[in-house]
Amino acid sequence: MATTEPAVPSDTKTLQELARRHLWMHFTRMGAYDQVEVPIIVRGEGCYVWDEHGNRYFDGLSALFCSNLGHGRADIAQAGADQAKELDFYSTWSYAHPRAIELAARIASLTPGDLNRVFFTSGGGEAVESALKLSRQYHKLTGNPNKTKVIAREVAYHGTPLGALSATGITSLRTPFEPLTPGGCHVPNTNVYRLPEGVPVSSLAEAVRDRILFEGPETVGAVILEPVQNAGGTFTPPDGYFQRIREICDEFDVLLISDEVICSWGRLGEYFGSQRYDYLPDIITTAKGITGAIAPMGAMIVSDRIAEPFMHGDESFLHGFTFAGHPVAAAISLATLDAYEDEGVLEHVRMHEGALRDMLESLRDIPIVGDVRGAGYFQSIELVKDRDTKETFTDDEAEVLLRGYLSGELFRRGLICRADDRGDPVIQLSPPLISTPEHFEEIEGILRPVLEEATRRMDVHVG
Repeated sequence: MATTEPAVPSDTKTLQELARRHLWMHFTRMGAYDQVEVPIIVRGEGCYVWDEHGNRYFDGLSALFCSNLGHGRADIAQAGADQAKELDFYSTWSYAHPRAIELAARIASLTPGDLNRVFFTSGGGEAVESALKLSRQYHKLTGNPNKTKVIAREVAYHGTPLGALSATGITSLRTPFEPLTPGGCHVPNTNVYRLPEGVPVSSLAEAVRDRILFEGPETVGAVILEPVQNAGGTFTPPDGYFQRIREICDEFDVLLISDEVICSWGRLGEYFGSQRYDYLPDIITTAKGITGAIAPMGAMIVSDRIAEPFMHGDESFLHGFTFAGHPVAAAISLATLDAYEDEGVLEHVRMHEGALRDMLESLRDIPIVGDVRGAGYFQSIELVKDRDTKETFTDDEAEVLLRGYLSGELFRRGLICRADDRGDPVIQLSPPLISTPEHFEEIEGILRPVLEEATRRMDVHVG
Protein backbone atom coordinates (compact mmCIF):
# COMPACT_ATOMS: atom_id res chain seq x y z
CA MET A 1 0.00 0.00 0.00
CA ALA A 2 1.12 3.57 -0.58
CA THR A 3 2.53 5.11 2.60
CA THR A 4 0.30 7.82 4.06
CA GLU A 5 1.26 11.12 5.68
CA PRO A 6 -1.05 13.94 6.74
CA ALA A 7 -2.61 15.54 3.67
CA VAL A 8 -1.28 18.93 2.63
CA PRO A 9 -3.64 21.82 3.43
CA SER A 10 -5.85 22.07 0.37
CA ASP A 11 -9.44 21.77 -0.74
CA THR A 12 -9.14 18.41 -2.51
CA LYS A 13 -12.68 18.50 -3.84
CA THR A 14 -12.09 21.88 -5.44
CA LEU A 15 -8.81 20.75 -7.00
CA GLN A 16 -10.50 17.70 -8.49
CA GLU A 17 -13.36 19.78 -9.90
CA LEU A 18 -11.01 22.37 -11.37
CA ALA A 19 -8.77 19.69 -12.89
CA ARG A 20 -11.72 17.99 -14.59
CA ARG A 21 -13.13 21.27 -15.85
CA HIS A 22 -10.04 23.16 -16.98
CA LEU A 23 -6.82 21.08 -17.09
CA TRP A 24 -6.25 19.25 -20.37
CA MET A 25 -3.58 16.69 -19.53
CA HIS A 26 -1.15 15.47 -22.17
CA PHE A 27 -1.48 12.01 -23.74
CA THR A 28 -4.39 11.39 -21.38
CA ARG A 29 -7.79 9.76 -21.81
CA MET A 30 -9.69 12.59 -20.17
CA GLY A 31 -12.88 10.53 -20.04
CA ALA A 32 -11.18 8.10 -17.70
CA TYR A 33 -11.58 10.65 -14.91
CA ASP A 34 -15.35 10.83 -15.13
CA GLN A 35 -15.59 8.13 -12.47
CA VAL A 36 -12.18 8.16 -10.73
CA GLU A 37 -10.01 10.86 -9.21
CA VAL A 38 -7.36 12.70 -11.12
CA PRO A 39 -4.02 11.79 -9.49
CA ILE A 40 -2.78 15.12 -8.15
CA ILE A 41 0.86 15.18 -7.05
CA VAL A 42 1.54 17.97 -4.55
CA ARG A 43 5.02 17.40 -3.12
CA GLY A 44 8.30 15.68 -3.87
CA GLU A 45 11.43 14.84 -1.92
CA GLY A 46 14.27 12.60 -3.01
CA CYS A 47 12.94 9.54 -4.85
CA TYR A 48 9.36 10.04 -3.61
CA VAL A 49 6.31 12.14 -4.37
CA TRP A 50 3.07 12.62 -2.43
CA ASP A 51 -0.49 13.10 -3.64
CA GLU A 52 -3.11 15.45 -2.23
CA HIS A 53 -4.26 12.74 0.23
CA GLY A 54 -0.76 12.37 1.68
CA ASN A 55 -0.07 9.03 -0.03
CA ARG A 56 3.61 8.48 -0.82
CA TYR A 57 4.88 6.94 -4.08
CA PHE A 58 8.29 5.85 -5.28
CA ASP A 59 8.90 7.78 -8.50
CA GLY A 60 10.11 4.89 -10.62
CA LEU A 61 9.90 6.91 -13.83
CA SER A 62 11.75 10.04 -12.64
CA ALA A 63 8.53 11.92 -13.45
CA LEU A 64 9.09 11.44 -17.19
CA PHE A 65 12.72 10.27 -17.41
CA CYS A 66 13.88 13.67 -16.21
CA SER A 67 13.98 14.16 -12.40
CA ASN A 68 17.44 12.63 -12.39
CA LEU A 69 18.55 14.09 -9.05
CA GLY A 70 15.25 13.37 -7.38
CA HIS A 71 12.78 15.92 -6.10
CA GLY A 72 13.06 18.83 -3.71
CA ARG A 73 16.48 20.15 -4.75
CA ALA A 74 15.90 23.64 -3.40
CA ASP A 75 19.64 24.31 -3.62
CA ILE A 76 19.53 23.94 -7.40
CA ALA A 77 16.30 25.89 -7.72
CA GLN A 78 17.97 28.68 -5.72
CA ALA A 79 20.44 29.17 -8.57
CA GLY A 80 17.47 30.08 -10.74
CA ALA A 81 16.06 32.46 -8.15
CA ASP A 82 19.42 34.17 -7.78
CA GLN A 83 19.68 34.53 -11.55
CA ALA A 84 16.21 36.08 -11.76
CA LYS A 85 17.37 38.87 -9.46
CA GLU A 86 20.25 39.68 -11.82
CA LEU A 87 18.63 39.09 -15.23
CA ASP A 88 15.20 37.50 -15.30
CA PHE A 89 15.03 37.07 -19.07
CA TYR A 90 16.60 37.97 -22.33
CA SER A 91 16.27 36.22 -25.65
CA THR A 92 19.10 34.48 -27.52
CA TRP A 93 17.74 35.87 -30.81
CA SER A 94 20.79 37.93 -31.90
CA TYR A 95 21.75 38.52 -28.26
CA ALA A 96 23.71 36.56 -25.68
CA HIS A 97 23.76 36.55 -21.90
CA PRO A 98 26.36 35.12 -19.51
CA ARG A 99 24.51 32.00 -18.38
CA ALA A 100 23.73 30.83 -21.93
CA ILE A 101 27.37 31.37 -22.92
CA GLU A 102 28.67 29.54 -19.86
CA LEU A 103 26.24 26.66 -20.28
CA ALA A 104 27.03 26.22 -23.98
CA ALA A 105 30.74 26.07 -23.16
CA ARG A 106 30.14 23.68 -20.28
CA ILE A 107 28.11 21.32 -22.47
CA ALA A 108 30.73 21.46 -25.23
CA SER A 109 33.38 20.43 -22.70
CA LEU A 110 31.42 17.22 -22.00
CA THR A 111 30.43 16.16 -25.52
CA PRO A 112 32.37 13.68 -27.62
CA GLY A 113 34.46 14.71 -30.63
CA ASP A 114 33.86 18.13 -32.18
CA LEU A 115 30.26 18.63 -31.05
CA ASN A 116 30.95 22.18 -29.91
CA ARG A 117 27.97 24.25 -31.05
CA VAL A 118 24.96 24.37 -28.72
CA PHE A 119 21.58 25.60 -29.98
CA PHE A 120 19.16 25.86 -27.06
CA THR A 121 15.49 24.89 -27.15
CA SER A 122 12.71 24.70 -24.58
CA GLY A 123 12.46 20.90 -24.62
CA GLY A 124 13.14 17.63 -26.37
CA GLY A 125 10.59 17.75 -29.18
CA GLU A 126 11.90 21.19 -30.12
CA ALA A 127 15.47 19.85 -30.12
CA VAL A 128 14.50 17.09 -32.55
CA GLU A 129 12.54 19.49 -34.75
CA SER A 130 15.59 21.77 -34.80
CA ALA A 131 17.87 18.92 -35.85
CA LEU A 132 15.61 17.89 -38.70
CA LYS A 133 15.34 21.47 -39.95
CA LEU A 134 19.08 21.97 -39.61
CA SER A 135 19.69 18.87 -41.69
CA ARG A 136 17.55 20.24 -44.52
CA GLN A 137 19.15 23.67 -44.52
CA TYR A 138 22.66 22.24 -44.18
CA HIS A 139 22.23 20.07 -47.25
CA LYS A 140 20.84 22.99 -49.23
CA LEU A 141 23.84 25.11 -48.29
CA THR A 142 26.24 22.34 -49.29
CA GLY A 143 24.71 21.74 -52.69
CA ASN A 144 22.38 18.81 -51.97
CA PRO A 145 18.91 20.38 -51.87
CA ASN A 146 17.08 17.10 -52.42
CA LYS A 147 18.39 15.52 -49.19
CA THR A 148 15.17 16.02 -47.24
CA LYS A 149 14.29 12.52 -46.02
CA VAL A 150 15.03 11.16 -42.57
CA ILE A 151 15.38 7.50 -41.61
CA ALA A 152 14.22 6.41 -38.16
CA ARG A 153 13.23 3.13 -36.52
CA GLU A 154 9.89 1.43 -36.14
CA VAL A 155 8.12 2.06 -32.82
CA ALA A 156 10.59 4.88 -32.01
CA TYR A 157 9.25 8.07 -30.46
CA HIS A 158 10.95 11.35 -31.40
CA GLY A 159 8.42 13.97 -30.32
CA THR A 160 5.13 15.61 -31.24
CA PRO A 161 5.96 18.52 -33.62
CA LEU A 162 4.93 17.60 -37.15
CA GLY A 163 8.51 17.21 -38.34
CA ALA A 164 9.52 15.10 -35.36
CA LEU A 165 6.29 13.14 -35.72
CA SER A 166 7.29 12.18 -39.26
CA ALA A 167 10.32 10.47 -37.71
CA THR A 168 8.27 8.88 -34.94
CA GLY A 169 7.56 5.26 -35.83
CA ILE A 170 4.36 4.69 -33.86
CA THR A 171 1.37 4.47 -36.18
CA SER A 172 -1.27 5.36 -33.60
CA LEU A 173 0.49 8.65 -32.79
CA ARG A 174 0.84 9.62 -36.45
CA THR A 175 -2.53 8.89 -38.03
CA PRO A 176 -4.60 11.57 -36.19
CA PHE A 177 -2.35 14.29 -37.66
CA GLU A 178 -1.75 13.10 -41.21
CA PRO A 179 -0.67 14.28 -43.67
CA LEU A 180 2.63 14.75 -41.88
CA THR A 181 5.73 16.61 -42.95
CA PRO A 182 6.97 14.45 -45.84
CA GLY A 183 10.21 12.49 -45.67
CA GLY A 184 9.89 10.08 -42.74
CA CYS A 185 11.19 6.58 -43.56
CA HIS A 186 11.46 3.66 -41.15
CA VAL A 187 13.58 0.56 -40.62
CA PRO A 188 13.45 -2.26 -38.04
CA ASN A 189 14.44 -1.41 -34.49
CA THR A 190 16.90 -3.37 -32.35
CA ASN A 191 14.41 -5.55 -30.49
CA VAL A 192 16.63 -8.63 -30.62
CA TYR A 193 14.17 -10.52 -28.38
CA ARG A 194 11.73 -10.58 -31.29
CA LEU A 195 14.22 -10.92 -34.14
CA PRO A 196 12.89 -13.70 -36.41
CA GLU A 197 14.80 -16.96 -36.29
CA GLY A 198 17.54 -17.10 -38.88
CA VAL A 199 17.75 -13.32 -39.32
CA PRO A 200 21.27 -12.14 -38.39
CA VAL A 201 21.66 -9.31 -35.91
CA SER A 202 23.90 -7.57 -38.44
CA SER A 203 20.86 -7.09 -40.68
CA LEU A 204 19.51 -4.41 -38.32
CA ALA A 205 22.23 -1.94 -39.25
CA GLU A 206 22.30 -3.03 -42.88
CA ALA A 207 18.58 -2.24 -43.09
CA VAL A 208 19.54 1.43 -42.82
CA ARG A 209 21.85 1.14 -45.81
CA ASP A 210 19.24 -0.77 -47.78
CA ARG A 211 16.63 1.92 -47.07
CA ILE A 212 19.00 4.70 -48.14
CA LEU A 213 19.60 2.89 -51.42
CA PHE A 214 15.87 2.27 -51.86
CA GLU A 215 14.99 5.92 -51.28
CA GLY A 216 17.96 7.17 -53.29
CA PRO A 217 21.06 8.47 -51.46
CA GLU A 218 20.60 11.88 -53.06
CA THR A 219 17.27 12.25 -51.18
CA VAL A 220 18.25 11.09 -47.67
CA GLY A 221 19.54 13.80 -45.34
CA ALA A 222 19.65 12.23 -41.88
CA VAL A 223 19.33 9.12 -39.76
CA ILE A 224 17.89 9.69 -36.28
CA LEU A 225 18.33 7.03 -33.59
CA GLU A 226 18.20 6.86 -29.79
CA PRO A 227 21.18 5.15 -28.12
CA VAL A 228 18.60 3.05 -26.24
CA GLN A 229 15.17 3.18 -27.86
CA ASN A 230 12.50 4.14 -25.37
CA ALA A 231 9.18 3.21 -27.01
CA GLY A 232 8.73 -0.53 -27.18
CA GLY A 233 10.75 -1.01 -24.01
CA THR A 234 14.42 0.08 -23.89
CA PHE A 235 15.87 -1.64 -26.95
CA THR A 236 19.66 -1.65 -26.62
CA PRO A 237 21.95 -1.74 -29.68
CA PRO A 238 23.76 -4.96 -30.63
CA ASP A 239 27.56 -4.88 -30.54
CA GLY A 240 28.93 -2.88 -33.46
CA TYR A 241 25.52 -1.52 -34.48
CA PHE A 242 26.27 2.18 -34.13
CA GLN A 243 29.77 1.83 -35.56
CA ARG A 244 28.24 0.36 -38.72
CA ILE A 245 25.56 3.07 -38.81
CA ARG A 246 28.34 5.69 -38.66
CA GLU A 247 30.08 4.06 -41.63
CA ILE A 248 26.83 3.98 -43.62
CA CYS A 249 26.11 7.66 -42.92
CA ASP A 250 29.62 8.61 -43.99
CA GLU A 251 29.30 6.56 -47.17
CA PHE A 252 26.22 8.45 -48.34
CA ASP A 253 26.79 11.92 -46.82
CA VAL A 254 23.91 11.45 -44.37
CA LEU A 255 23.86 13.16 -40.95
CA LEU A 256 23.70 10.93 -37.88
CA ILE A 257 21.42 12.44 -35.23
CA SER A 258 21.68 10.83 -31.79
CA ASP A 259 18.36 11.52 -30.06
CA GLU A 260 19.41 11.65 -26.42
CA VAL A 261 16.48 13.50 -24.90
CA ILE A 262 16.31 10.61 -22.40
CA CYS A 263 19.69 8.91 -22.78
CA SER A 264 21.93 11.85 -21.79
CA TRP A 265 22.91 13.31 -18.42
CA GLY A 266 23.70 10.07 -16.63
CA ARG A 267 20.68 7.95 -17.49
CA LEU A 268 23.02 5.34 -19.02
CA GLY A 269 25.94 6.08 -16.70
CA GLU A 270 27.61 8.59 -19.04
CA TYR A 271 26.91 12.19 -19.89
CA PHE A 272 25.78 11.05 -23.33
CA GLY A 273 24.49 7.69 -24.52
CA SER A 274 26.71 7.93 -27.59
CA GLN A 275 29.69 7.83 -25.21
CA ARG A 276 28.43 4.60 -23.66
CA TYR A 277 28.16 2.95 -27.07
CA ASP A 278 31.27 4.61 -28.49
CA TYR A 279 30.01 6.35 -31.60
CA LEU A 280 30.32 9.94 -32.80
CA PRO A 281 27.13 11.55 -34.11
CA ASP A 282 26.90 14.76 -36.11
CA ILE A 283 24.11 16.10 -33.90
CA ILE A 284 22.91 15.26 -30.39
CA THR A 285 19.44 16.25 -29.25
CA THR A 286 18.98 16.52 -25.50
CA ALA A 287 16.61 17.82 -22.80
CA LYS A 288 14.99 16.38 -19.63
CA GLY A 289 17.88 15.71 -17.23
CA ILE A 290 19.85 18.74 -18.40
CA THR A 291 18.18 20.67 -15.55
CA GLY A 292 17.11 17.70 -13.46
CA ALA A 293 13.59 18.78 -14.54
CA ILE A 294 13.66 21.80 -12.24
CA ALA A 295 13.18 24.05 -15.27
CA PRO A 296 12.35 23.39 -18.93
CA MET A 297 15.42 23.25 -21.15
CA GLY A 298 16.64 21.41 -24.21
CA ALA A 299 19.41 21.69 -26.75
CA MET A 300 20.65 20.62 -30.15
CA ILE A 301 24.42 20.05 -30.04
CA VAL A 302 26.09 20.23 -33.44
CA SER A 303 29.54 19.28 -34.70
CA ASP A 304 31.84 21.99 -35.99
CA ARG A 305 31.72 20.39 -39.44
CA ILE A 306 27.94 20.67 -39.71
CA ALA A 307 27.84 24.15 -38.18
CA GLU A 308 30.57 25.53 -40.44
CA PRO A 309 28.39 26.59 -43.44
CA PHE A 310 26.28 28.74 -41.09
CA MET A 311 29.22 30.60 -39.58
CA HIS A 312 30.18 32.85 -42.50
CA GLY A 313 28.88 35.81 -44.44
CA ASP A 314 25.16 36.45 -44.35
CA GLU A 315 24.06 32.86 -43.63
CA SER A 316 21.99 32.00 -40.57
CA PHE A 317 19.93 29.07 -39.28
CA LEU A 318 16.43 30.44 -39.78
CA HIS A 319 14.89 28.91 -36.70
CA GLY A 320 14.41 29.64 -33.01
CA PHE A 321 12.25 29.70 -29.87
CA THR A 322 11.44 32.63 -27.61
CA PHE A 323 12.47 31.02 -24.33
CA ALA A 324 15.39 28.90 -25.56
CA GLY A 325 18.46 29.45 -23.40
CA HIS A 326 16.37 31.26 -20.77
CA PRO A 327 18.73 32.77 -18.15
CA VAL A 328 16.90 31.17 -15.21
CA ALA A 329 16.83 27.73 -16.85
CA ALA A 330 20.48 28.07 -17.88
CA ALA A 331 21.52 28.93 -14.32
CA ILE A 332 19.60 25.92 -13.03
CA SER A 333 21.25 23.73 -15.65
CA LEU A 334 24.72 24.89 -14.61
CA ALA A 335 23.89 24.09 -10.98
CA THR A 336 22.56 20.68 -12.06
CA LEU A 337 25.78 19.89 -13.92
CA ASP A 338 27.71 20.92 -10.81
CA ALA A 339 25.65 18.43 -8.79
CA TYR A 340 26.25 15.62 -11.28
CA GLU A 341 29.98 16.19 -10.91
CA ASP A 342 30.26 17.03 -7.21
CA GLU A 343 27.96 14.21 -6.08
CA GLY A 344 29.42 11.52 -8.34
CA VAL A 345 26.04 10.78 -9.92
CA LEU A 346 27.38 9.06 -13.04
CA GLU A 347 29.68 6.89 -10.94
CA HIS A 348 26.71 6.04 -8.72
CA VAL A 349 24.70 4.83 -11.71
CA ARG A 350 27.58 2.72 -12.99
CA MET A 351 28.09 1.25 -9.53
CA HIS A 352 24.46 0.26 -8.96
CA GLU A 353 22.96 -0.44 -12.39
CA GLY A 354 23.88 -4.10 -11.92
CA ALA A 355 21.80 -4.26 -8.74
CA LEU A 356 18.81 -2.75 -10.55
CA ARG A 357 19.17 -5.23 -13.37
CA ASP A 358 19.65 -8.17 -11.00
CA MET A 359 16.44 -7.26 -9.20
CA LEU A 360 14.50 -7.23 -12.45
CA GLU A 361 16.14 -10.45 -13.64
CA SER A 362 15.00 -12.12 -10.42
CA LEU A 363 11.41 -11.64 -11.59
CA ARG A 364 11.92 -14.08 -14.48
CA ASP A 365 10.49 -16.86 -12.33
CA ILE A 366 7.06 -15.21 -12.83
CA PRO A 367 5.51 -16.75 -15.98
CA ILE A 368 4.28 -13.45 -17.44
CA VAL A 369 7.83 -12.02 -17.54
CA GLY A 370 9.22 -12.70 -21.02
CA ASP A 371 12.26 -10.45 -21.31
CA VAL A 372 14.29 -8.01 -19.23
CA ARG A 373 16.38 -5.43 -21.08
CA GLY A 374 17.86 -1.97 -20.90
CA ALA A 375 20.97 -0.13 -19.74
CA GLY A 376 21.90 2.05 -16.79
CA TYR A 377 18.88 3.30 -14.88
CA PHE A 378 16.67 2.71 -17.92
CA GLN A 379 15.14 -0.77 -17.91
CA SER A 380 12.04 -2.65 -19.08
CA ILE A 381 10.21 -5.91 -18.54
CA GLU A 382 8.32 -7.31 -21.53
CA LEU A 383 5.15 -9.20 -20.60
CA VAL A 384 4.12 -12.26 -22.61
CA LYS A 385 1.22 -14.65 -22.86
CA ASP A 386 3.49 -17.66 -23.40
CA ARG A 387 7.14 -17.47 -22.42
CA ASP A 388 8.17 -20.51 -24.46
CA THR A 389 6.76 -19.20 -27.74
CA LYS A 390 7.08 -15.48 -26.87
CA GLU A 391 3.41 -15.10 -27.80
CA THR A 392 2.24 -11.59 -26.97
CA PHE A 393 -1.16 -10.36 -25.86
CA THR A 394 -3.87 -9.21 -28.24
CA ASP A 395 -4.79 -5.52 -28.20
CA ASP A 396 -7.88 -6.27 -26.12
CA GLU A 397 -5.88 -8.41 -23.68
CA ALA A 398 -3.20 -5.72 -23.37
CA GLU A 399 -5.90 -3.16 -22.59
CA VAL A 400 -7.20 -5.35 -19.76
CA LEU A 401 -3.71 -6.17 -18.51
CA LEU A 402 -2.14 -2.71 -18.60
CA ARG A 403 -4.94 -0.19 -18.10
CA GLY A 404 -7.44 -2.54 -16.51
CA TYR A 405 -5.07 -3.79 -13.83
CA LEU A 406 -1.33 -3.07 -13.79
CA SER A 407 -1.24 0.73 -14.03
CA GLY A 408 -3.80 1.28 -11.31
CA GLU A 409 -2.59 -1.46 -9.00
CA LEU A 410 1.07 -0.45 -9.11
CA PHE A 411 0.09 3.14 -8.37
CA ARG A 412 -2.25 2.06 -5.57
CA ARG A 413 0.60 0.14 -3.95
CA GLY A 414 2.95 3.11 -4.18
CA LEU A 415 4.99 2.72 -7.38
CA ILE A 416 4.94 5.09 -10.33
CA CYS A 417 6.26 3.44 -13.49
CA ARG A 418 5.06 3.04 -17.07
CA ALA A 419 2.86 0.18 -18.26
CA ASP A 420 3.06 0.68 -22.01
CA ASP A 421 1.94 -1.01 -25.22
CA ARG A 422 3.25 1.24 -27.97
CA GLY A 423 5.01 -1.95 -29.01
CA ASP A 424 4.49 -5.20 -27.14
CA PRO A 425 3.33 -4.77 -23.51
CA VAL A 426 6.09 -3.67 -21.15
CA ILE A 427 6.64 -2.25 -17.70
CA GLN A 428 9.28 0.44 -17.83
CA LEU A 429 11.43 1.74 -14.98
CA SER A 430 13.63 4.81 -15.04
CA PRO A 431 14.25 5.70 -11.39
CA PRO A 432 16.07 8.83 -10.18
CA LEU A 433 19.82 8.49 -10.60
CA ILE A 434 20.25 8.77 -6.82
CA SER A 435 18.33 5.52 -6.24
CA THR A 436 20.08 2.81 -4.22
CA PRO A 437 19.76 -0.99 -3.93
CA GLU A 438 17.44 -0.41 -0.98
CA HIS A 439 15.10 1.40 -3.32
CA PHE A 440 15.31 -1.49 -5.78
CA GLU A 441 14.20 -3.87 -3.02
CA GLU A 442 11.22 -1.59 -2.42
CA ILE A 443 10.36 -1.71 -6.13
CA GLU A 444 10.57 -5.50 -6.15
CA GLY A 445 8.30 -5.67 -3.10
CA ILE A 446 5.60 -4.01 -5.18
CA LEU A 447 6.33 -5.45 -8.63
CA ARG A 448 6.48 -9.11 -7.63
CA PRO A 449 3.02 -9.59 -6.10
CA VAL A 450 1.41 -7.44 -8.79
CA LEU A 451 3.02 -9.45 -11.61
CA GLU A 452 2.10 -12.70 -9.88
CA GLU A 453 -1.51 -11.58 -9.70
CA ALA A 454 -1.37 -10.43 -13.34
CA THR A 455 -0.16 -13.91 -14.27
CA ARG A 456 -3.20 -15.43 -12.60
CA ARG A 457 -5.64 -12.92 -14.06
CA MET A 458 -4.35 -13.40 -17.61
CA ASP A 459 -4.15 -17.18 -17.17
CA VAL A 460 -0.49 -17.35 -18.12
CA HIS A 461 1.21 -20.69 -17.55
CA VAL A 462 4.70 -22.09 -18.01
CA GLY A 463 4.73 -24.70 -20.76
